[in-house]
Amino acid sequence: MPRRSRSRERSATRAVPAPEPRDSELSRHLLRAQEEERKRISRELHDAAGQGLMVLRLFLGSVAGENARPDLRDRIQEAIAMVDRTIGDLRRLIARLSPRTLEEMGLVAAIRKEARELSKSTGMQAQLNLPTDLRELDDEIEIAVYRAVQEALNNIAKHSHAKSFSIQLEANPEQVRLRVEDDGIGFSGNSRTRAFGLFGMRERIAVLGGTVRVRTRHGKGTQILVTVPLARRQKSAAAKSHSLTNAIKADVHYSHVH
Repeated sequence: MPRRSRSRERSATRAVPAPEPRDSELSRHLLRAQEEERKRISRELHDAAGQGLMVLRLFLGSVAGENARPDLRDRIQEAIAMVDRTIGDLRRLIARLSPRTLEEMGLVAAIRKEARELSKSTGMQAQLNLPTDLRELDDEIEIAVYRAVQEALNNIAKHSHAKSFSIQLEANPEQVRLRVEDDGIGFSGNSRTRAFGLFGMRERIAVLGGTVRVRTRHGKGTQILVTVPLARRQKSAAAKSHSLTNAIKADVHYSHVH
């Protein structure tokens, strides 16, 4: 049994072959299109469904105040409460699709908000170690790191049964490092639901030349470590400005969970 457990732990950090440069460029283009589509959908949800629900709530409130019978008034109040819950759910969905906090206040504030909402909804204790003076990052890097935090916290909320979690973010001239940990039950490599979510995270980070590594053991929690290089992206941008026809070759290694 111990030998099998060690084998599982080793498999959690095994590297897989890097995508070809052309595949990376295609993936980057698809991810940009995905973000634009998310913004479009969030705007439509806000303008159509959101406004419609607000009008419905106002209408129900006016009906409840028009000397309705007590039993009817109670049912209307129940309907208003349901509409309020739906509006709250819709606002959270819109925020996840196109996070205004990230656009207006930056990466650190957006991470704090995600952690605060998870703690509020689950009762988990959060420990944050975030920089107070994070350097300005490329939009693609900020979005990728933020989406990684979202996916990691979503996994914690749905699957971990944890009592606490922690988020650490640090940046230097060479790279950005994100670490998300929980003290939950961990998971095996056969957990397709969690592995599928991690696949999207790896894809987004890999096209930036970064890595995602997952360490987990049954009953021992889970740790996700994301690393995105900065110096490589600066050099790549300089190379592209000199010649658009030169291909940029970068080795990308990221973890694979079995």
